[in-house]
Amino acid sequence: MAETFTADALPADKAARYALLRQEIAAVTEGEPDEVARMASVAAMLAQAFPSFFWTGFYRVDPAKEAELVVGPYQGTLGCLRIAFGRGVCGAAAARRQTVNVEDVEAFADHIACDSRSRSEIVVPVLDGKGRLIAVLDVDSTHLGAFDAVDAEGLEAIVRDVFGSDQS
Repeated sequence: MAETFTADALPADKAARYALLRQEIAAVTEGEPDEVARMASVAAMLAQAFPSFFWTGFYRVDPAKEAELVVGPYQGTLGCLRIAFGRGVCGAAAARRQTVNVEDVEAFADHIACDSRSRSEIVVPVLDGKGRLIAVLDVDSTHLGAFDAVDAEGLEAIVRDVFGSDQS
């Protein structure tokens, strides 16, 4: 599978691309007990599947500070190391436990600019099989309004499949 997995091998239609990617990610991560290994695989595969994703990765809940996120596996430029719940888009998604889609990060109150080239962002909470928040999946784009309901549904489905809980 690694030989054939490229953005060019996936359908151009975004919903179809997510559907196929969901199957491929499930096949790669199935049976892997380590959360960090699954996060690394998801981040890499998403980044490869969608070239418009400028930064793709996870911020994990710090077990020593349950109201703080710490950077986890990602693809892209340097990320912020720590984000408090309620701060920025990632912190808002963590505090609300809901997907947050921001068309223009400069218009989002309290946005944290880890990289000034980021223009839009979508963040999906990651819940384990018991419904506990373990991380957030953060995806940034250099384009305004890059994410829509198809992205939210696709990313939520992937997170649900890989980490075991309903995200809605």
